[in-house]
Amino acid sequence: MPSVLPDGEPMPEDGALPGSALEGAGERPLGFYLHVPYCATRCGYCDFNTYTATELRGSGGVLASRDNYASTLIDEIRLARKVLGDDDRPVRTVFVGGGTPTLLAAGDLVRMLAAVRDEFGLADDAEVTTEANPESVDRAYLEELRAGGFNRVSFGMQSAKQHVLKILDRTHTPGRPEACVAEARAAGFDHVNLDLIYGTPGESDDDWRASLAAAVGAGPDHISAYALIVEEGTQLARRIRRGEVPMTDDDVHADRYLIADSVLAEAGYSWYEVSNWATSEAGRCLHNELYWRGADWWGAGPGAHSHVGGVRWWNVKHPGAYASALAGGRTPGAGRELLSAEDRRVERILLELRLLSGCELSLLRPTGLAASRRALSDGLLDPGPYAEGRAVLTLRGRLLADAVVRDLVD
Repeated sequence: MPSVLPDGEPMPEDGALPGSALEGAGERPLGFYLHVPYCATRCGYCDFNTYTATELRGSGGVLASRDNYASTLIDEIRLARKVLGDDDRPVRTVFVGGGTPTLLAAGDLVRMLAAVRDEFGLADDAEVTTEANPESVDRAYLEELRAGGFNRVSFGMQSAKQHVLKILDRTHTPGRPEACVAEARAAGFDHVNLDLIYGTPGESDDDWRASLAAAVGAGPDHISAYALIVEEGTQLARRIRRGEVPMTDDDVHADRYLIADSVLAEAGYSWYEVSNWATSEAGRCLHNELYWRGADWWGAGPGAHSHVGGVRWWNVKHPGAYASALAGGRTPGAGRELLSAEDRRVERILLELRLLSGCELSLLRPTGLAASRRALSDGLLDPGPYAEGRAVLTLRGRLLADAVVRDLVD
């Protein structure tokens, strides 16, 4: 089952936020994340808050059904309007994730987006994305999404090699994600992403190169590449513990990252976040940039997390409990935390250092600043931006990003 929620103070039943949360809100962009928690099957490496039909059977009745899920989530969007009150910011980004959002009818996703538009308005240049499983969409489905206001789609490709997909318990067939890119283009999507995973047990360098070549050849304007993380409690973790497949290897991950950066750069993709490359600035994922830059977003759906003005909260995880709360006129929020100035400083370093623009050296305490000078001499930070007051990772620094961050936040 998915990981546990964090600790925190209880949420008010009406979801009200402290008055300080909306101070200066007009200077920050606002996004919406809409979580769809349903999957046809559970992938062996997945630790997200998702549920199959079998896992929901007998544990929530009609309230846990995906047939009426869009209406339930729209209730939370309306609650958000009440909580945010006079906040008149148009929504800059909407991202529908999961789970597998495209297990819902395309019309349901369009209705969810329409509710955000009706309650808040969308910025003229709003980015509207949905994740999609390659086997759960066709051109007609994508055309309905495009006509309904979606302008970006992200397909979970993971690998081009069948034996790697099998280890990951992915259900799509090799070649289908590439075909989806073409179908999305034909449906009118200018912005398309493919997600890849590297370091799967049994994957070779040649397998990884083949996956990169297939992704690049499909012609998306954005590619994400993530190292496989083996989360406790997942089927993959149990298989590794039983010795059925080997443990992932950090050195292999580093080699695969270097391969990815080289292949993608040669194909015209530029990195702008440690795990993300785009062919142009317009191709970047603006919604994820909201997260990385500490902007405001409302996360609607079971287990979704939100952040507004230094207040972070999270919803109950189970779809039945989520729907019951909203049906009873209560917030589905399970808990929240108020971030201190120090919390926000640390988070800025943690997140902004992963970006091409880096983080301001002025954020660092004396010990962190001393660590930054060591990182500079070790070739982990770029000397050009450093001379201008910013810490920006070099390629070698990206390989050691977590270690660099740990040193700089001290």
